[in-house]
Amino acid sequence: MVQVAVLGAAGGIGQPLSLLLKLNKDIDVLNLYDLVRCPGVAVDISHINTNSKVNAFQGAAQLAECLTGCDIVVIPAGVPRKPGMTRDDLFNVNAGIVRDLVQGVAENCPKAQVCIISNPVNSTVPIAAEVLKKNGVYDPKKLFGVTTLDLVRTSRFAHELRPDFDANTFIPVIGGHSGPTIVPIYSRVNKQLQLSEQELKDITQRVQYGGDEVVKAKDGEGSATLSMAYAGYRFVASLLDARHGRPTTECCYIDLAVDPSGAQCYRSLGAQDLSYFSVLASFDKDGIHNILPLDNLTPFEQELVKVAVPALASNVEAGVSFINK
Repeated sequence: MVQVAVLGAAGGIGQPLSLLLKLNKDIDVLNLYDLVRCPGVAVDISHINTNSKVNAFQGAAQLAECLTGCDIVVIPAGVPRKPGMTRDDLFNVNAGIVRDLVQGVAENCPKAQVCIISNPVNSTVPIAAEVLKKNGVYDPKKLFGVTTLDLVRTSRFAHELRPDFDANTFIPVIGGHSGPTIVPIYSRVNKQLQLSEQELKDITQRVQYGGDEVVKAKDGEGSATLSMAYAGYRFVASLLDARHGRPTTECCYIDLAVDPSGAQCYRSLGAQDLSYFSVLASFDKDGIHNILPLDNLTPFEQELVKVAVPALASNVEAGVSFINK
């Protein structure tokens, strides 16, 4: 039996994410948690005619019950981005939310796989790791920063530029999950795309700041929720595939200590001594199986990595310091 919890299930990401998870036949029990409006969301979703059972949990007093026995925990909880805000502007609020929720994971389902969606992911993943370390239950194979929306945008925007290009094509994205730390590896599909130098610069910037398009289009009423819910679902579905022995690869933001040998490729590409980096990885039933290599980055991509590293180092330090201060 597979039990999945969504923490922040009544929010803009949480509701559509929970809806998509209800459709997945590999999930037996779906636990939905939030501070408000969760019972209504859960009852609504529970009417969908799939076999999984849906449970509602509301308020801090019910967090432990929600998490007990969970195999996968997905955390989209937090405040949304508003016009003019960067992901880093969200830090002070969302850092505390992630800290408290992951403490619940440590106490009630320490062996669960934990998927962090709450921004800024570059910092909230280190926060989660430090909380798990303090509780003596940290396993880097089981902690992931969900950067899948960057991959979704990378392939979708390529299709918009070249309509004959299949939008479902997998294009790796490495680095981090915020602005200039996002490094799409378009060189992997350049034979199909044949991008000019200017097109490559433009599409890369669009991927890096795609979230701003959504914030602007929603005119101050939200950020990327529906596309993020889809991306989050895709990542969880990959974990579920791996649990059932189906080969799976994804890019995600992880602790490179999980596979020092595999991480060496990314260090040689410019990641240097960073402790966290978004990489291409393979998964098995326990989480990350190994880090898969990427090589022969173009000079343009190498420069993107070079720009990303200082920002990532600062983001990681902010997360670690938040817990250890």
